[in-house]
Amino acid sequence: MAAIDYHEFELLLQEMKTELESNILRLSSELEAIVVDDDIDDMPDMASQQSDSMHHTALLKQQRHELEEVDHAISKLHSKTYGICEESGDAIPVARLRAEPHTRYCIESAEKLENRS
Repeated sequence: MAAIDYHEFELLLQEMKTELESNILRLSSELEAIVVDDDIDDMPDMASQQSDSMHHTALLKQQRHELEEVDHAISKLHSKTYGICEESGDAIPVARLRAEPHTRYCIESAEKLENRS
């Protein structure tokens, strides 16, 4: 198994964090603009506004969750536990970390946890 280049993953995670924070700011601003417009009298426009609001709220929630996962991965880098599956304690393959740098689990553990849900 290939050794983890912690510097590579720190740069990658920091880049992800910056992008997510930017997305969250943009989505928050767009959501605020949608919610502020209370002067709509037309039902289709009101329905469209509600749909846009729900869509932005869902995206914002997803982006915030992903940011929490990235922050968690960064903290694991600093504590030297990055790349270790939180379920099994096994090493997470570098290829998986490159595909999903903020993953907490190896594929086997992720599948087991998914099947429990």
